[in-house]
Amino acid sequence: MRILLAFAMLALPLWSQKPPFTFEAMLKIDRVGEPALSPDGKLVAYTLRKMDLAGNTSSRQIYTVPVAGGTPKAITSQGNNDRPRWIPNSSRLAFISTRSGTSQVWTMEADGGDVKQVTTLATEASGVTVSGDGKLLVFVSEVYPDCADEACNQAKVDAEKNNKVQARVITGLLYRHWNAWQGPRRKHLMVVPVAGGKVRDLTPGNRDVPSFSLGGPDDYVISPDGKEVCYVTNLDPDLANSTNNDLFAVSTEGGESRKISLSSGADVSPLYSPDGKYLAWRMQEKAGYESDRWRLMVMERESGRSQTLTQSLDRNVQSFTWLPDSSRIFYVVEDRGRTNLQMVPVGGGAAKIILGGKTHIDDVQFTPDGKTMVFTQNSGSAPVEIFKVPNTGGEPVNLSNASTALLDKYQLTPMEDFTVEGADKARVQSFLVKPPAYDAAKKYPVLFLIHGGPQGAWGQAWSFRWNPQVLAAAGFVVVMPNPRGSTGYGQKFTDDINDDWGGKVYDDVMAVVDHVAKQPWADPDRFAAAGGSYGGYLVNWMLGHTDRFKAFVSHAGVYDLKSMAGETEEIYFAKWEFKGMPWENPDSYAKWSPSNFVTNFKTPTLVIHGEQDYRVPYGQGLQLFTGLQQMKVPSKLLVYPDEGHWILKPKNSELWYQQVIDWVTEWTRKAPK
Repeated sequence: MRILLAFAMLALPLWSQKPPFTFEAMLKIDRVGEPALSPDGKLVAYTLRKMDLAGNTSSRQIYTVPVAGGTPKAITSQGNNDRPRWIPNSSRLAFISTRSGTSQVWTMEADGGDVKQVTTLATEASGVTVSGDGKLLVFVSEVYPDCADEACNQAKVDAEKNNKVQARVITGLLYRHWNAWQGPRRKHLMVVPVAGGKVRDLTPGNRDVPSFSLGGPDDYVISPDGKEVCYVTNLDPDLANSTNNDLFAVSTEGGESRKISLSSGADVSPLYSPDGKYLAWRMQEKAGYESDRWRLMVMERESGRSQTLTQSLDRNVQSFTWLPDSSRIFYVVEDRGRTNLQMVPVGGGAAKIILGGKTHIDDVQFTPDGKTMVFTQNSGSAPVEIFKVPNTGGEPVNLSNASTALLDKYQLTPMEDFTVEGADKARVQSFLVKPPAYDAAKKYPVLFLIHGGPQGAWGQAWSFRWNPQVLAAAGFVVVMPNPRGSTGYGQKFTDDINDDWGGKVYDDVMAVVDHVAKQPWADPDRFAAAGGSYGGYLVNWMLGHTDRFKAFVSHAGVYDLKSMAGETEEIYFAKWEFKGMPWENPDSYAKWSPSNFVTNFKTPTLVIHGEQDYRVPYGQGLQLFTGLQQMKVPSKLLVYPDEGHWILKPKNSELWYQQVIDWVTEWTRKAPK
């Protein structure tokens, strides 16, 4: 017993000597994505994205790994390669590659050999998918809608590139989106034989197909027999004021499209059953509300009869897949910061929970016999990896193992959660990450992270943008509350933030702050808060309503609601959240605008914004910084000319983490005794 005790005493310091999980460690992680199970169920193809901090770039290559287990193998090496899709009845893959200098469709053998270029379009290609009969490829190309052939597109690409005038002439909304201006091109669905040949435009006209995504799986799919494509577009004349995405179907031979869906809200993510008898999709009922509950719909194609399979489920359906025999649909549900996989018969009936409830899972696929399930999984202490599990249950097996060895070299702490009573006695859940080598006898500064959306949520999930492990490694206890407006707690909980941006949600967050202040590990004199997008808004709101924090970080935060409504691109968002535009409901805009409380600003604040942010235009950050400076509040402005709503470039991300950590550390430093 003494020998075992001595060994344990020796082992503990060895573990504690592992370095903390810093930004540099996070950038070493290879990022797994786009898993695709082969038709015979023996291989998984996927992408691996490697970050190059020194070069301020990244590269994506395609790998395969046996479902039976084994060492992953890179099957591409030139250019950037993504979107691997298996061609049925063959051992080949279709994929997108930039190896020729532009983004085009290619095919190759499963071992990476016999590589063939399929397209050579001036307008390039993305998002390739394969028909069930293995004969056709459908992909997206941003074409000039008035062009009838490739020669016309090529001439217009060259003319636009060489034009000395870069001015834009705009006659209506939506003229820009997220981080890009709307130019003369439109996204169209194109079809080409797998072996190559003439490319045909399936969705001609002055519309984007698919229309801009509201999130979730692909918004286009080919029927199993290869005869039809179902896609999503929005035919409303004013896209900035509409979420009415609808499903349409068109023959792969071309011709007129026919409308399938009838909801006044969004209909997205179409997916045919393997036998071709059914079409399933995700649906929202409320027009103009992008955060309405996502329901699972299914339609019998022959009769046209449709039904909602999850009407009684007060949670969002995030993604779904069919069992190979077309008898059941498996779907991923967000629930209290985690996800679970549920199953429902195609004809309707009682749902059954199959997997999950502890982490985040997605990308579910089945082997042809339905006996093995392949999926991705991540948690607050582990990034996305590809797993398999028998349909009879058991412990999931990690197939990709892209980050296992790397993470083992660093100290990461498990993500915990707790629940407090918020406004109106609502139950408010929060996640928490403690610093490495946490000492229960010490008191720590606490960094509260406020999520965006506002209809979003923190979860038991990995993040590269707001990574709590990196922030905890800087010496903070990181607390991530899910107040009113958060998803995964029922639709009413989500809706309670509408026209109440600084109300119950603020009370919920402050209830979490009160709870944390009573914990033996927390130092209430060293609290800080940070957030992005709506999270930045709430930080700006707290600036004018509380003095309990020593420092704030406001990233891409809404500051002045009236000017925000006139600058942002998705007008329907502001109209829903505040019951109209500023001239229609001025009282709400005045009541909830942080800019009206600038005389109360006292807390040192770091302001961060990207100049290419069109969701929350960077003038919001400039106005905030001006107010802080005029009030003589210690403040700093960090502006990225080459970033949008998110900070994506490796060097820019490095600076972001440095500035955030340095700012919060400076203002929460212990005062000398």
